[in-house]
Amino acid sequence: MILDLSGLALVWVWLLFAACAGVILVVGSRLAATADELADRTGLGEAITGAVLLGASTSLPGIVTSVTTAAWGLPELASSNAVGGIAAQTVFLAVGDFFLRRTNLEHAAASLANMAQGTLLLMLLALPLAAAAAPDFTIWSIHPATPFMLALWVYAMNMIRGIHHNPMWRPQQTDDTVAEEDQPDDDSGRGLATVWVIFAVLAVVCGSAGFLLAEAGVSISRRTGLGETAVGALMTGVATSLPELVTTVTAIRKGALTLAVAGIIGGNAFDVLFLAMADIAYRDGSLYHAMSDRSLFVTALAIIMTGALLLGMLRRERHGPMGIGFESMAILGLYAAALPVILG
Repeated sequence: MILDLSGLALVWVWLLFAACAGVILVVGSRLAATADELADRTGLGEAITGAVLLGASTSLPGIVTSVTTAAWGLPELASSNAVGGIAAQTVFLAVGDFFLRRTNLEHAAASLANMAQGTLLLMLLALPLAAAAAPDFTIWSIHPATPFMLALWVYAMNMIRGIHHNPMWRPQQTDDTVAEEDQPDDDSGRGLATVWVIFAVLAVVCGSAGFLLAEAGVSISRRTGLGETAVGALMTGVATSLPELVTTVTAIRKGALTLAVAGIIGGNAFDVLFLAMADIAYRDGSLYHAMSDRSLFVTALAIIMTGALLLGMLRRERHGPMGIGFESMAILGLYAAALPVILG
């Protein structure tokens, strides 16, 4: 750790944590909107945007949190922050389903590229589980699963871009389906260079807030007795994911339904790479073998939740219980049932 917060009263540490979360919420949401504008003006499709530009930009605080805590020798906090954020963001998509009243979100946002991203997410989430069960072998303190994970993401994203431009399967169009090309674009009228500068400044602010959030999270864990898994999965993981909640609800209200789903699924796929980045930063061996059973449990939970989401995208139920799809109900129920284990 770089900052010593031990001299601060615990209430001030909590306030610092809340302030950082607020900065991430406000600035991160603006960063996501700027990324959306850049995506529209550079000609990328929405599903690819969600994975590359929008997902990566809103993931910045989480990257900083996981990498810094891993470098400080706190692998459990680093890993639980990553996988906890993925679980929380999947819940955000279920919450967003409540804001689309005319039909189920997964019915309206039919996209083959989004389903391909979901498949990639399942593969990426399975890798840490496989690595943790495999022999504890590293090269320069980096587990072989780390470069494989990074290479898989790059390869799959190129494949998904091809799927986006030349799909061999097409979703059945209905009266409630919102075609990607019909979804609204954002253009503030500013020069492209100006937008890039704004994007860079917002990214620096978001990254700095993520660093301070990590410092506060470590201090809270040590001084309250809360486990690193609980702090990472339910506090820092959720706090660094707040921009995704705002982005998802905003996109749904604007009618950019494919972007709403892509931002979560693509962002989650990018967030799995937090583990790879944290493994590189962690110098005491394999990060995957330092993950506790509860972090591995949250990873498995994220796989099950993603599977439920993909089933919903394939089934494309128009209406379900409480006005949302069965997959959203399943995601909310799974997360609620998992809370006692995470807090355990």
